[in-house]
Amino acid sequence: MSLNNWKADEKLINRITGSILSGNVFHAYIIEGDTCVDKLDFAKDMLKAILCEERPGVGCDSCINCRKIDHDNYEDLYFIESDGLSVKDEPVFALQEKLKRKPTAGNRNLAIIKDADTMTARAQNRLLKTLEEPPEGTVILLLSENKENLLETIRSRCVAYRLNSLETDLAAGAMEGASAILEGLLEHENFFTMKEILGKYMKSRDDAFQLLDGMERLYRDFLVGKDSRGRLLKREEIFRHIELIEEARRDLVMKVNHNYAMKNLIIKIGG
Repeated sequence: MSLNNWKADEKLINRITGSILSGNVFHAYIIEGDTCVDKLDFAKDMLKAILCEERPGVGCDSCINCRKIDHDNYEDLYFIESDGLSVKDEPVFALQEKLKRKPTAGNRNLAIIKDADTMTARAQNRLLKTLEEPPEGTVILLLSENKENLLETIRSRCVAYRLNSLETDLAAGAMEGASAILEGLLEHENFFTMKEILGKYMKSRDDAFQLLDGMERLYRDFLVGKDSRGRLLKREEIFRHIELIEEARRDLVMKVNHNYAMKNLIIKIGG
């Protein structure tokens, strides 16, 4: 894919394309989006747009640079990710050493940090040194579900982009499930009924993450008046429920059984 394929984020794509074509590529970006948004694909498309010689600012999908990024074999592109719980200090240190090297394929070293919002405090403080004095030509993309989990000093040294693409069948199913769960909670359905709703829309840990994303989005709609069902709750209740959703998300990241985490959430919200 190229950046042109991200139709739901057209305004953002126009900003990115404009900055690339004007030569204003920053050294670090936070790419934030819900679990169901493919942030890694977006990051790779963005790097293709930066490096592409055929269609700079967009990406052509066919030149050697675009093809190498698509196949994860571009010589100067490095990836790090969590070990299942968090991104530790050691891989960040190893990345820093690689970024100090002279690029071999072009004039830029590139890095994608998946699960960036799970970085330990020590890892973030280490990365901060690179963000403060990045090697020339470096571009680092931090992929995150919630940038607020990153230190303010990290956030202040990055350009932050929020992806809103939810136009996939899987995402639509997640939003339908999230709405059904909230409807059941608002109607004070019994726990057995709520278990049936969960069973219909949740078959895996990934489904659980997407349901949490959908629920959080709906609660935000409650807050801004986009969903009339929000009138059934006090603002304090909405904020409390969002906190419980984030608590369930942390449980999932910590590898708590997804069925237990979601049932526990339902019990806490339902009282």
